Amino acid sequence: MTMRPVLAVCAVLALGSALLAGCAAAPGSSVLNTFVPSAADDESGAFVTYLSARFAASDHDLKNAARYYSETLRRDPANVSLLELSFFYAATSGDFAAASSLADRLVATRPDDRSARLVLAVIAFKKQDYDSARRHMAQLAKGPFTTLTLSLFDAWAATALKDQAAVQKNMQTLAEEKGVENIAAFHTALLAEYAGNVAAAEISYKAALKAGATPRVLEAYGRMLERAGRGADAAALYRQHENQGGFLPVVVPGLQRIAAGTNADALVTSPADGAAEALFGLAASLNDSGSADVSVLYLRMARHLRPNFALANILLGDRFDQQRKFEDAIEAYRSVEPSSPYRRMAVMAMALDYTRLERHNAAVTELRRLTMANPKDVEAWISTGDAYRAMDKEAEALQSFDRAIEALGKPGARDWRVFYARANIKEKLKDWKAAEADTQIALKLAPNEPQLLNYLGYSWVERGERIPEALGMLERASKMRPYDGYIMDSVGWAYFKLGRYEDAVRVLNQAVLLVPGDPTINEHLGDALWKAGKPISARFQWNHALTFGEDTQAKAVIEQKLKTGLPG
Repeated sequence: MTMRPVLAVCAVLALGSALLAGCAAAPGSSVLNTFVPSAADDESGAFVTYLSARFAASDHDLKNAARYYSETLRRDPANVSLLELSFFYAATSGDFAAASSLADRLVATRPDDRSARLVLAVIAFKKQDYDSARRHMAQLAKGPFTTLTLSLFDAWAATALKDQAAVQKNMQTLAEEKGVENIAAFHTALLAEYAGNVAAAEISYKAALKAGATPRVLEAYGRMLERAGRGADAAALYRQHENQGGFLPVVVPGLQRIAAGTNADALVTSPADGAAEALFGLAASLNDSGSADVSVLYLRMARHLRPNFALANILLGDRFDQQRKFEDAIEAYRSVEPSSPYRRMAVMAMALDYTRLERHNAAVTELRRLTMANPKDVEAWISTGDAYRAMDKEAEALQSFDRAIEALGKPGARDWRVFYARANIKEKLKDWKAAEADTQIALKLAPNEPQLLNYLGYSWVERGERIPEALGMLERASKMRPYDGYIMDSVGWAYFKLGRYEDAVRVLNQAVLLVPGDPTINEHLGDALWKAGKPISARFQWNHALTFGEDTQAKAVIEQKLKTGLPG
């Protein structure tokens, strides 16, 4: 068995929150499948342009989809299906100038089109034309999810117009909806705080936290307490969440402000900010693959209303990551301002995308900025080390992991992966004793981790060291992961090294079934079969190993076995 590649160690970005779905819908497959260019459009290039638009849309290439659909619409301006598609992709690509014009044309044909009316309402919000925003929202086609969007948007527009009766009516409608307790309480609190009613806002913030704490609720409530001169209460609130990683971008700056005695701005300072919060919440709830483009639409609208909305930029990047549009994701992450507490999260995500694009130097450049800013940033050092490993720069990777372990201080149980990763690096650098020491440290932190038991046990077997002890470790690992073919191969290879050839054949046969096509496992089985007195079956397995393998040196060894068999 060859050494298994170590599991990459990287920070996991926790994005989104458990809110509710929005009301807009992407143009359905019926539109895509039924449109045929009109007879009047007989130019050969028209259909090619249309197919290019469809291909771009299927690949989530939003800018080119918008471009090609717009060109196709220019050739067939009366086609409503093309108008719908052109509008949708203009909006999802962030071109609100084009989207506005196309939305006006679309509602002239379909007055209750949900996406078009919503975009027009957002544009009206941006212009502080709140009467128009309410008019557009009132004409939305009614559906199972429109109540949430309509109530939130109309409430924020009514707040701008000082129509408290309409605000109360909207929030009462929202309160009667089942399953929306968190978002209803959150926006009730935001609206009350914006209106200056701190006591009512506090009641609703507490209700929102009870329904399900999120970083946004915590930040809004904490900031309100700070602004009310209740720094001690705010600090106590923040500290309740200081051990939850996803809350740290809220907790750390909040505690720093309180310690420094600096003022905090409200989370929402305008009706447009409130509408942007609503759009962000809706987008966060649309996390299935089929709703990805609609989620992007909501996030584009949120950013249009609030361009420096850091979390919207990060969630937009995350949605692009899900679609494997890494360049678009990097652009979104880069939009997070350097002063934002979410900048570190954005840089970590950018670095991961650069690695996915095999632009490892760019990843290292971004990560080194983090480590220079904070030499105790463990995750940044780990990610830097992983980026160097991807470039086969093991010496630089080792330095990064050394710094990560130094920054750890006293390691905890979950830190075994860092020592395991460093062990793999040291082994590649031909320093087995140091690698063995790191693996044993990792095992002390996680004594029942099958991956560690397999790594150290197999390494001992390969070196002919402590084989009975290694077999015990490997058998323990196999009991914990009975369907892991690689661990089973390690057990079989230990049996082989101990001369238990029949046991080796039995176990290695199972390993081959679990991991078909692995040349090392096939070679091991061939060796065991030869020693068990089954030369024909042995050569069959060696031929498989030769077919599957790519390593020239290993193939030369197998070819020799096919000629002469094994000695002894």
